[in-house]
Amino acid sequence: MVHTTDFPGNYMGYNDTWNYGRFENNFRIDIVKMEGDTLEFDMVGIDAAIANAFRRILLAEVPTMAVEKVYVYNNTSIIQDEILAHRLGLIPIRVDPRLFEYRSAAEEGEGTEIDTLQFELNVKCTRNPRASKDCSDPNELYLNHKVYTSHMKWLPQGNQSDLFPETDPPRPVHGDILIAQLRPGQEISVIMHCVKGIGKDHAKFSPVATASYRLLPEITLLCPIEGELADRLQRCFSPGVIGVDEVDGKRVARVINARTDTCGREIFRHDDLKDLVRMARVRDYYIFSVESTGILPPDILVSEAIKVLMGKCRRFLDELDTSQMD
Repeated sequence: MVHTTDFPGNYMGYNDTWNYGRFENNFRIDIVKMEGDTLEFDMVGIDAAIANAFRRILLAEVPTMAVEKVYVYNNTSIIQDEILAHRLGLIPIRVDPRLFEYRSAAEEGEGTEIDTLQFELNVKCTRNPRASKDCSDPNELYLNHKVYTSHMKWLPQGNQSDLFPETDPPRPVHGDILIAQLRPGQEISVIMHCVKGIGKDHAKFSPVATASYRLLPEITLLCPIEGELADRLQRCFSPGVIGVDEVDGKRVARVINARTDTCGREIFRHDDLKDLVRMARVRDYYIFSVESTGILPPDILVSEAIKVLMGKCRRFLDELDTSQMD
């Protein structure tokens, strides 16, 4: 873990003095990979404090919609009402939170179309009349004995039907999340109210499954490594980090891609190799990995996190201006 410093000159060979021109020239964001709900990008030329602030904003300050209140009208399952409400609250809801307002804690009632989404869950388990007499498989014996998130139905409020197309209504991100199991005669009938919130208030509002970063590994071969040493050096690292080429009839090791290295310590177990390689990390090169819960695409989450950070900077500058006027 790299740490920020209040005063420059703490690290030999590394210039960490602040210079706006150098920052403007060096800072960049490179998108490396985006597949489905995962995004990997490089943030280069910033301080550790800014990188960590960005990570924490992704985890706790980008808003989403989640179940806040559960009105239980009937629950004869073996799951207690409190546990059922907790499980429903953790289900990620696929809807754009930017279309809604925050609801004040002082507000009472059922909410309005601008700050609340409503879902209903009505499932009753019955016996399957077509099941064979000697069958013991619950999937064949019972109907609706598993309650999934696909059973949740959206209840439009006010003009919400105009806001969301029929092809893409608010719904759980995944329809196959198991909520409860029932047996004949048992049923669940609840109404859920979803509100806008942030992960700092409750983890159910966090828009990411994970958001992390690591420093770019830096591997330097201090001298030519040839022959059997080159082969052993290659085996000390993850596949694709070290390559061995034929040069003038000799097998010579070279660094192919330090990025894929996991920063293991295997090299230091070999006395004849550990002094031939210098392992370090680039102090201002952060490799971010963001995995969305599916509520919003990861690139949208990154842009929203940047907006939140910009808002914090503006408020800080406003506070400075106000204090100077006083």
